[in-house]
Amino acid sequence: MLTRRQFLWCAGASAGAMLVAPQLVFASADTERRFVFVIQRGAADGLNIVVPYGDPAYATLRGPLAIDASTATKLDGTFALHPSLQQVARMYRDEQALFVHAVASPYRERSHFDGQNVLETGGNAPYQMKDGWLNRLLSMLPAPRADAIAFAPTVPLALRGRADVTSYAPSSLPQAPDDLIMRVSQLYAGDAQLHPLWDAAMQARGLAADAGARQDPASLGKLAASFLGKPDGPRIAMIETGGWDTHSAQNPRLAAQLKALDTMLAALRDGLGEHWAKTTVLVATEFGRTAAANGTGGTDHGTASAAMIVGGAVKGGRVLADWPGLGNASLYQARDLKPTIGLDAVIASAAGETFDIDPQRVGAALFPDSGGQPFGRRVLIG
Repeated sequence: MLTRRQFLWCAGASAGAMLVAPQLVFASADTERRFVFVIQRGAADGLNIVVPYGDPAYATLRGPLAIDASTATKLDGTFALHPSLQQVARMYRDEQALFVHAVASPYRERSHFDGQNVLETGGNAPYQMKDGWLNRLLSMLPAPRADAIAFAPTVPLALRGRADVTSYAPSSLPQAPDDLIMRVSQLYAGDAQLHPLWDAAMQARGLAADAGARQDPASLGKLAASFLGKPDGPRIAMIETGGWDTHSAQNPRLAAQLKALDTMLAALRDGLGEHWAKTTVLVATEFGRTAAANGTGGTDHGTASAAMIVGGAVKGGRVLADWPGLGNASLYQARDLKPTIGLDAVIASAAGETFDIDPQRVGAALFPDSGGQPFGRRVLIG
């Protein structure tokens, strides 16, 4: 049964279906800088995204899954970028993209649900914390101009917390006629409870206008840019992507996933225009995948992976890694890429530098039980 609140959201939706998956979450703050967190749900295979072709054990471990370095973009003498990431490779050449390898959250088991909980809350163990690090980041910024907006039936855990977030459920209904919008506006004009909800729905509808909010990656990037580029729009966004759990048929599946990610990031860059210069985008996953291929043309749940940071504000053209090697004695539990860099520290540096806040202070607020180990390398320009 359609409730009055659900009707308000449906009536306020723009034409056609909005995003079901991936999903968008927005938050507003009084700054011209922008921070976007892209989560890769399902444990993305960092070893085939940022390929350690220079490690002599890589080709042996991966067998037919190994990425041919001659088809990839060589980043340096050790690492190459998956060939599907053509636009990201261009950002790297333009020094607007960097990669952090052998990176992991504090989580050391292999459950997607638990791993994502640790990644999104910033705790050291699953379900240790109730709110999300992105929500805590919002509370550190200049006073927000508006509530956060989630383009999802529920707000992802990373943005849950004390800062207000409004859920905006996607709708497959056609756009409501202007006459209906006017009549409902008049109907609720004097309703103390429903008028603010209706007003918020209309503001969101106006922001999303003409954004081409379909499920294809280009439209997703364009939609995110349309919100982030508004003078009074949000300055923090979260984009959810799924489908990274490649236990079988990994090569074609991963290629398709990376092509979609590449397209979305390029559309975000192009849509932001001049605002791209003040934008930082962090892409990360809950954990990596096994160093060796399995028997079904894929890889299983692992530990360390690769993160990427892109944007006009990024001091790019670098791969940051304390590379542990892929020899059997160097693997974590004799099966996974060993983590040598904490993802918490990378996030704290990227977020802190974006908003000109001391990264150690950000780390203490976002990841209070991490021990406060700094990343030690500057992520952004300046």
